[in-house]
Amino acid sequence: MVHFYQRRMALTVAQPQIERDPHLVSRISLVGLPGSGKSTVGRQLARRLSLPFVDSDPVIEQRIGCSIREYFEREGEERFRDIEEAVLDHLTQSHRGVLSTGGGSALRAVNRQRLRARSHVIYLRSSPEELFRRLRRDVNRPLLQVSDPFGRLRDLYTARDPLYREVAHFVVETGRPSVAALVGSLLAHLEQAGVLPNSTGPSGLPDSG
Repeated sequence: MVHFYQRRMALTVAQPQIERDPHLVSRISLVGLPGSGKSTVGRQLARRLSLPFVDSDPVIEQRIGCSIREYFEREGEERFRDIEEAVLDHLTQSHRGVLSTGGGSALRAVNRQRLRARSHVIYLRSSPEELFRRLRRDVNRPLLQVSDPFGRLRDLYTARDPLYREVAHFVVETGRPSVAALVGSLLAHLEQAGVLPNSTGPSGLPDSG
């Protein structure tokens, strides 16, 4: 596994590319497994770009009136995915800024199609080992409340990694850099790819003039 401190950045362009609306340059979506850093990185990236940030999970919880864990236990995963699909459909049309998605957002083909067509998608890829190190004491992840959470993470990675790669325009190996270093590298490569909002300068910050 290649980490950011070992190379300038482990960033690859996912294939195939699709034609995108040039007016959507202010929509950036983050996908990845639970614990990959989507919310933390997303907030910092949005701050650097002077764009709004939204995390789809709190939006879902506001809609269902309880925690995602409670809803999972009461209604089951399929019903939760229906709510998630509706929320993502709304956010990918209405939100201009940085969007952090839930770990299962890429499971449904319609979600992948909408995310990729309506925003620039970055997959924050973390190994199961790294994810387990971050999440081993987290009791708020419904899919990890099992007797073998590491085995569960390996299964999730095997099943979802191809889906994240399918939806993503960029794949980022997170490794163990600081959040600031990760965001700085993302900004540099987003600028190089020509997908930063026009109001930002070379550093990803708004132009002063």
